[in-house]
Amino acid sequence: MVRPQVPEGVHRPSRLRPAGAVLTCLSALITTSVLAGPAAAARAGGPCDLERTGAHHSEGLDSWNSRYPRPAHALNAVMVFLRFPDAKPKVTPDRLAADHTPATADFFKRSSYGKFGLRVHPFKNWITMPQASTAYAIQRDWNSGRRAAYLRDAIAAADPRVDFARYDIVYLVADPDAPGVDADATKVVNFERPLRADGIDLRRLVTVFEHHPPDRNVLAHETGHVFDLPDLYHRPKDTDNSGEWDTYVGDWDLMGSQFGLAPDPFGWHKWKLGWLSDRQVACDRALGSRRYTLHPLAAPTARRRAADTRTRLVVVRTGPTTALAIEARERYGNDAHVCTEGVLVYRVHNDTASGDGPIQVLDGHPASSACWNESVYPALADAPLGVGDSLSAKDEAVRVTVTGRTTGGAWSIKVTRRELGP
Repeated sequence: MVRPQVPEGVHRPSRLRPAGAVLTCLSALITTSVLAGPAAAARAGGPCDLERTGAHHSEGLDSWNSRYPRPAHALNAVMVFLRFPDAKPKVTPDRLAADHTPATADFFKRSSYGKFGLRVHPFKNWITMPQASTAYAIQRDWNSGRRAAYLRDAIAAADPRVDFARYDIVYLVADPDAPGVDADATKVVNFERPLRADGIDLRRLVTVFEHHPPDRNVLAHETGHVFDLPDLYHRPKDTDNSGEWDTYVGDWDLMGSQFGLAPDPFGWHKWKLGWLSDRQVACDRALGSRRYTLHPLAAPTARRRAADTRTRLVVVRTGPTTALAIEARERYGNDAHVCTEGVLVYRVHNDTASGDGPIQVLDGHPASSACWNESVYPALADAPLGVGDSLSAKDEAVRVTVTGRTTGGAWSIKVTRRELGP
């Protein structure tokens, strides 16, 4: 019996070798693991490291879940293109590959300050699925049995021609013009019991069902799930998904919206993934006031990367499962089109599952909005604080004030903590 999966990365409506042993058993094939998973490469630790919990894609970062590849070095991905007997493709694999490469790799190179390299290897030819596209009933909330059949057929069809043992990540890209392909069905599929192909475990697959050209940053978003990052959007409860998706984080971080004006990952995620070192994170736990100098998060590192110890993230530990994170967002790199520059404050929960709001941006200007024609959620587009602005996080008894700018372009802030009253 195939158990259903809680979808990951579900998008809002848009704007030759002998065949190997593919699968020993499809029982309990597809699921979303809610276990914390084995720990690996534990951090040096510190009072502001939220602990990793059993929440799906927990925002805890005191240790790494070894079931996921960590993007702290180069990883190889294969891109497999699937066609169906009921449709003749209108575009070539080369053109579909160009929809995603090198843009996705470039996104991660900028985000990681050059620490992570994603090497995508597109397979040059179509691989034909055994059934018509309509037979799989592909859709946003996919029937688990049909999804299992699709994945089983895809891996079996590709296995004689693709050596899966060579790759860390697998992208399965469907012919976008096949009649049964739903462009809203792109997601990552996790396996409770991994598939076996070419002597290795396939623990998760990225299934791509996108229009040509695809949604901006869609593959980077899905790849974020492969690295244990959660969905940060708020999926509407209405049956037609017409409600508000972006109330949690707005444009900030592509795990909220691949359409966002500021898609660079939060500093918290960069710390989690190993792209920010502990020396670039300031931890604040004591009562009283302290001053910090924040270097813009997306700005390039110093020429000697290992020597770059400039603070890019301030973390205020506020409880056993919560913290406030403070960072400066400016028009650099992936954030070149940010609506409002300034100091962004957000709340992190390590015990809140993917899709349930593990990160929530605090609005520094709740009475206003900005960038109505471009922002995915204008109410948070002007959330950052400017010079002279303050924000009070009343639940945590923390006040953040931007006191000025340095001659080098950094932001000067003051963080004041008082004892939480009854």
